Amino acid sequence: MTGILVYVMGPSGAGKDSLLEYARRNMGLAVGPPVIFTQRYITRPADPDGERHLPLSREEFRLRRAAGFFALCWESHGLSYGIGRELDDILASGAAAVVSGSRLHLPEARKRYSNLVPLLITARADILRSRLEKRGREDAGSIEERLDSAAAREIGPAPGLITVDNSGSLATAQRNFLEILRRITAG
Repeated sequence: MTGILVYVMGPSGAGKDSLLEYARRNMGLAVGPPVIFTQRYITRPADPDGERHLPLSREEFRLRRAAGFFALCWESHGLSYGIGRELDDILASGAAAVVSGSRLHLPEARKRYSNLVPLLITARADILRSRLEKRGREDAGSIEERLDSAAAREIGPAPGLITVDNSGSLATAQRNFLEILRRITAG
């Protein structure tokens, strides 16, 4: 595999989806290899206001996992997440791939992809809480669980880790994120 894997992660409410969607729309024809934004398979219904993902039932996810259709997969907050095997084809072509990953799954992803660049999206705890409450997807108990999880899931040693703070203006974070992606993927 010759392409670069940009592994984007962060706690719920940090704004990963907003930053990824902005970059997807604005990346344009950058200098260097093509940049492909992958979609995740998730055992959650589609939501027009949320992440662009491919919804699967638990049974369909289980069948796909057993058949080896995922390059990466993990469980979090009662859901199953997967990145399809097309990731390997993207990287083999020399293109850069941008995936929305999991902080807990980072060590496993690093074992599989030596060309991985970890990119962490962060936000202050009060911002995370506000965003989780506004999106209305979880009840109060689930929000507390996600906030506790965010605090507990500090990333250990992660060589090359790049961090984008999305606590302030979304426009500023979007510009910073896009510039970082352009720099990483320029080849």
